[in-house]
Amino acid sequence: MTHTDTQYWLDTLTGEALLCGLLGQMLYTHPERDWLQALAGSDIFAESPFANDHPDVIEGLAALRAWSEARQGVVDDATLSELKVDYAQLFIGTTTQMLVYPWESIYVEKEPFLFLESTLDVREWYARYGLEVINFKREPEDFIGFELSFLAHLSNLAVEAIERGDYDGLDDLLQAQRDFLSDHLLRWGFAWANKGVKVAETDFYRGIILLTRGALAGLAEVYEVDVPQTAGS
Repeated sequence: MTHTDTQYWLDTLTGEALLCGLLGQMLYTHPERDWLQALAGSDIFAESPFANDHPDVIEGLAALRAWSEARQGVVDDATLSELKVDYAQLFIGTTTQMLVYPWESIYVEKEPFLFLESTLDVREWYARYGLEVINFKREPEDFIGFELSFLAHLSNLAVEAIERGDYDGLDDLLQAQRDFLSDHLLRWGFAWANKGVKVAETDFYRGIILLTRGALAGLAEVYEVDVPQTAGS
């Protein structure tokens, strides 16, 4: 691997870890005033560290900036209530009550249930690379936020491999990302995002979902993974 290749992967993996880690956290964490106000009062939505030229990323950042600027750094009771309602419609409830389902098994299994074979395989992936999902008994491991956080975890491990000069380890971790994207996230992530963008009622969650869709497209390009034709349906 040349110095140029190493620098490319260091920059790409660092950006991926930052964006996927942030998205994973925001998709999993229930709306709370403290962290929302910190976001509303920062310039975190000025640019993206990964896939920054993708149209969905550009549109998503614009939606998030609009949300932030409208609040002028203050998340009042009305804003918090609005976000809680939107989050509940997008991420909480049973499979018969939700507007859009945030779990892989709903999209890829023959029967639309949770904790099926795809979920168990995702669990094995996490265990293999030392990632523990604290609340897996309440939230299946194939939740969209967890799968994005896992990619961030793999990216951080790959950055560490570069820093210690372990290029065989780096190659293994890059292949792990390709395989996980191919076998899991890219099989269903676009379908989830396409539905989520349509039903999100706030600029905040619409922006987050657009960012996620753009990140998925960027990941498919970086790791040269073909997206199944049915992945967006």
